[in-house]
Amino acid sequence: MNHKKNILITGGAGFIGSHVVRLFVNKYPDYKILNLDKLTYAGNLLNLKDVEQKSNYEFLRGDIVDSELITNLFADRKFDAVIHLAAESHVDRSIANPMEFIMTNVVGTVNLLNAARNTWKDHSDNKEGSNRNLFYHVSTDEVYGSLGKSGYFTEKTPYDPHSPYSASKASSDHMVRAYYDTYGLPIVISNCSNNYGSNHFPEKLIPLAINNIKNNKPVPVYGKGENVRDWLYVEDHANAIDVLFHKAAPGSTYNIGGNNEWRNIDLILLLCSIMDRKLNRKEGTSAKLITYVKDRAGHDLRYAIDSSKLQDDFGWKPSLQFEEGLEKTVDWYLSNEEWLEQVTSGDYLDYYSQQYTHR
Repeated sequence: MNHKKNILITGGAGFIGSHVVRLFVNKYPDYKILNLDKLTYAGNLLNLKDVEQKSNYEFLRGDIVDSELITNLFADRKFDAVIHLAAESHVDRSIANPMEFIMTNVVGTVNLLNAARNTWKDHSDNKEGSNRNLFYHVSTDEVYGSLGKSGYFTEKTPYDPHSPYSASKASSDHMVRAYYDTYGLPIVISNCSNNYGSNHFPEKLIPLAINNIKNNKPVPVYGKGENVRDWLYVEDHANAIDVLFHKAAPGSTYNIGGNNEWRNIDLILLLCSIMDRKLNRKEGTSAKLITYVKDRAGHDLRYAIDSSKLQDDFGWKPSLQFEEGLEKTVDWYLSNEEWLEQVTSGDYLDYYSQQYTHR
């Protein structure tokens, strides 16, 4: 089959990446999708079992920090576009090991930018629509720093990162923009709020709480639980990426948010209530598992995204209110206990060798 578009998606075995890969593979059968993932602890090919046999999908294990691999891959495959999601993303891990975040999030991104620039040498005839080249960089609202009790992050908010993770993502954003300004490389950047939904690695707040409540283990909450986050359903995020990939102007930036601000403690209390109902426990049982722990170093108080530019330009908006999305998320984890067991036990790490090494 002569594919209409040849796309590299990095980090496609991760939480958000797997939802983007699934959407593009299923929605665009005439696109060829190559999923490049290092398969760190957060990369899980079980997330993509439902598409791994599709003719327009291919997986390759590889590290974006390996510049020779990236250079050769672009030379061989001649990608039309990149959707770049590969990143180290857990703030606590960045505090413990910042260099790993610098290498993947900054050096890895620059390797991809160099390869794309060398492959798409002449941007003067870059077409709009399906034939255009594009380097789509997926980033985070954490680059903006922390908000007070009012106000929202907009696309014009100055960068003010506070953790090694957010600083590394801010650095990569700046490099992507620099390649647009300096070399004319066609880029789009989106900065999203906290995602939640299915296939989320259970070190993050919502899946960790679901798993711990199910197993009657303590549910840790930083400080007094007063930190506020804007929550975005992961499938809504994937749909926004789809819209921006096809319609956003080169050089543009868009914020993607869920209009769902919740204090951590209120979110956990709502989750406890949902879990009590789903598990037929007496109301208030799960809330007794809440355990306050020492606050995270440099813990930003509040994030909130203004995504009106995205809504005004392209009509995108979140499809789910938070309570509805949280119900769907809980239902998924309770009905996919095997997935959760394989992740928490580490068995998911063996799936690659079982399925891919003998092909």
